[in-house]
Amino acid sequence: MADIDTGGGGHKKKGPGVKKGKKLSTRVDLTPMVDLGFLLITFFMFTTTMSQPTSMHLNMPDDNKNTQEQKTKESGSLTIWLGKNDNLYYYNGILKPDLSNVQVTNYKDIRQVILNKKQTTDTADLFMIVMPGNQSTYKNIINILDEFSINDVERYALVNKVDPQYEKDIEQFDSRSQ
Repeated sequence: MADIDTGGGGHKKKGPGVKKGKKLSTRVDLTPMVDLGFLLITFFMFTTTMSQPTSMHLNMPDDNKNTQEQKTKESGSLTIWLGKNDNLYYYNGILKPDLSNVQVTNYKDIRQVILNKKQTTDTADLFMIVMPGNQSTYKNIINILDEFSINDVERYALVNKVDPQYEKDIEQFDSRSQ
């Protein structure tokens, strides 16, 4: 049992005619306070909600053979290549054979590229394609999908298996950036 003893110790008289007071001992029992503390801790542990894991909803195409291809306008497409060392390469429309329309950016500046594309393109025509290279990481894919979510891009495709020619192009740009 926890208690506080506040009784006075042997004080001497301070002068003639001073009567010695009666020494009382005050005891405070702290056991109920400890019980109350544990009750409060358990109450808050049971009533609080633990942080829920957050996930991004990703629409996947149906595996049926009856699925029709969706046509997109050339002017509404933006293709983003994910390279190594967090490099991003993008181009609008169709890739030119000499790769002259490919531009280099990073994850800080890709948001402005996406916003510019959204402003200059009708929302029904806007479509973004993400092609991860062999040297890109899972974190790179999540970061670009987060950018799509932040900028309310509703139509995009994540290329599962990048064409070998595109992979060579990504590696070529990666070697230039070193």
